[in-house]
Amino acid sequence: MKPVQKSPISENHAFEVKYLTASHFDPNWHFHSEYQLFLVMNGTGTRFIGDHVSPFKVGDLVFTGPNLPHLWRSDLEYFNGDKGLITEGIVVYFPENFLGEDFLHKNEMYKVKHLFQKAHRGMEIQGKTSEKAIATLKHLPNLEDFDRILALLNLLNLLSNSSEYKLLASEGYFNSLKETETDRMNRVHAYVMKNFREKISLEEVAAIANMSPSSFSRYFKIHANKTFSDFLTEIRIGYSCKLLISQKIDIAQVCYDSGFYTLSNFNRQFKVFTNYNPLEYRKKYAEISFR
Repeated sequence: MKPVQKSPISENHAFEVKYLTASHFDPNWHFHSEYQLFLVMNGTGTRFIGDHVSPFKVGDLVFTGPNLPHLWRSDLEYFNGDKGLITEGIVVYFPENFLGEDFLHKNEMYKVKHLFQKAHRGMEIQGKTSEKAIATLKHLPNLEDFDRILALLNLLNLLSNSSEYKLLASEGYFNSLKETETDRMNRVHAYVMKNFREKISLEEVAAIANMSPSSFSRYFKIHANKTFSDFLTEIRIGYSCKLLISQKIDIAQVCYDSGFYTLSNFNRQFKVFTNYNPLEYRKKYAEISFR
């Protein structure tokens, strides 16, 4: 599997807007030089932004900056050929200088410039801001010429004046991956997402990456900003969060279905990653649907 090369923005356009529909979202861990707004309109799965891991669902809206690795990995059932399942999304790509080399240096662009700086960590847009931004994004593919530029500027103005967001990648995260190395990380991601419910040893995942276990441990820590063990636990906790909200099964079943082998370890790890125990989490987010 080679890293996916994203289509460059046409020289005749300031930015690119695409409506996406497929059986699953692009499964490749990648990064590019453009800013990106991505809205999930249909589909569920796990979202990776830099060193951040979280489930995604319909209405998930994220703004990412240049060269920040990202991946929306659809749930396993989307890869099983079920024709009743599709994913849909809207993505906007634009370079920092899409309105000219110096426009961000003008006084009027101060808030937008600050917004762009925050986007280097990835921003999950939330609340009323998300609702307004989604309404604009849904119309954006149908607009042309100046109306399209104006809509994007209004969208950036909305985001730059809002405090309804969550920064995703950690403050100290730095993308040390080269584009030629994404194939190795893609193989690791794909293997983990397919097998996280089962026991995964360091030796077997190191073999997937064609490395020794010790070399893989160092490699993964450098590029993911966390140990492989912590990464695997995050995947399992994220999946358990989805089960707690979307399915009426008991806590013990959620534990085992998520890849944990003892209830005590599950409860302890869940508390570490979410600041809640599983029952508290279910009660707090019972009204949220992943479907």
